[in-house]
Amino acid sequence: MPQSIRAGSGTRAAIFAPLDGAGRAELVLQRLTDAIVLGVLHNGERLPSEAELARQLGVATVTAREALEILRRNNLVHTKRGRDGGSFVTFAGGGATDLQDDRLLAWSRVQVRDLGVHYSAIAGLAAELAAERASAADIANLERILDRTDAGTADAARRGQGTFRLEVAALSQSARLVREELRLQAEFGSLLWLSLREPRRRERCRAEQRETVAALVAEDGARARQLTVSQITESIEWLIEAKARLEQKGRSTMTGSTSAPVPTGAPA
Repeated sequence: MPQSIRAGSGTRAAIFAPLDGAGRAELVLQRLTDAIVLGVLHNGERLPSEAELARQLGVATVTAREALEILRRNNLVHTKRGRDGGSFVTFAGGGATDLQDDRLLAWSRVQVRDLGVHYSAIAGLAAELAAERASAADIANLERILDRTDAGTADAARRGQGTFRLEVAALSQSARLVREELRLQAEFGSLLWLSLREPRRRERCRAEQRETVAALVAEDGARARQLTVSQITESIEWLIEAKARLEQKGRSTMTGSTSAPVPTGAPA
């Protein structure tokens, strides 16, 4: 059975896992940008060297170098020379909203919905299997993780949700499902849970996590899957509304008209 996955180990492992279809600096750039914005890579943290980063991601050194150069231009990383030098994260969170909104604007509605379909299939099956296979000790550990999770801010809530989903995947006892959960979180986690910007959404997420744990305790796999899929679907619908608002805001800015009303659930 896979060991329980912690945000400090599993999510970081996903960030530096080999890229599928590797070779493009854009993929390396997006992976590292997401990790920085999510707070998986902390402000002031030293990144692996260019050679080590390339080795871990399975890309050429020149590709890793190109991605790091763009990160520097975007003020997400700075590089120091000398014995204690290296590339260090310089992002303290101030520009996270703009970066996340730009990412959402770059996606089509079809891509966003397809992400929801794929992630629902993976996370839903993992939750169903976890209900069948998790021991009482496993579930107690999951409850402790929830008790320790700070959902007071959007960033903390997203990290907590990522950790929760990883833990549930681990309880499925499927190494393939765990790897796919890790990959999806590394690639799309900063986008998928943008709805947690809203306090009421964070409260709802917390309640749904507790309901999922209750389903695991009851060994009710169908309920665990239903709760998981419902939560992902709600998040995807929120993203679609938020994208529409951002697009309307852009059009209004170009034409000089007033902004359109904010759709229900979209960020202010």
